[in-house]
Amino acid sequence: MKKELEFRFARREDVPLILQFIRELADYEQLLSEVVADEATLEQWIFDKQKAEVIFAVVDGKEIGFALFFHNFSTFLGRAGLYLEDLYVQPEYRGNGYGKAILKKLAAIAVERGCGRLEWWCLDWNKPSIEFYRSLGAQPMDEWTVYRIAGDTLTSLAGE
Repeated sequence: MKKELEFRFARREDVPLILQFIRELADYEQLLSEVVADEATLEQWIFDKQKAEVIFAVVDGKEIGFALFFHNFSTFLGRAGLYLEDLYVQPEYRGNGYGKAILKKLAAIAVERGCGRLEWWCLDWNKPSIEFYRSLGAQPMDEWTVYRIAGDTLTSLAGE
């Protein structure tokens, strides 16, 4: 039976739990070896610099999932949007509508803040998530390709 779901914004003392959920998600995505974030870095960027926010999905007083998001900006819309970096529900709680509830909560936050859109990336092989997102009316941006510069390449480009 589906239990009552509540939401709460993360607090500074939640940093270890945020990192735990990031690692669990990375493990699911077969990317655990790429996680270099640590508690001090997360605390600095989420709480000191306020560059991202986290909401927890809570069932019976236990955090069972999270969403990490931040504002981006659309020049075409002339306003901010919400970018969802991570959405994760622990495996034993999946299939109960909690993922959809988290996205509904994020949509409500976006609307409340006057944002023009909510967007995220999804790995191409993650068919269950793709089907889920499509069922909510999300549209893939097939005509766009994501580009990234990171690590030594970023440092090198900055130094030129």
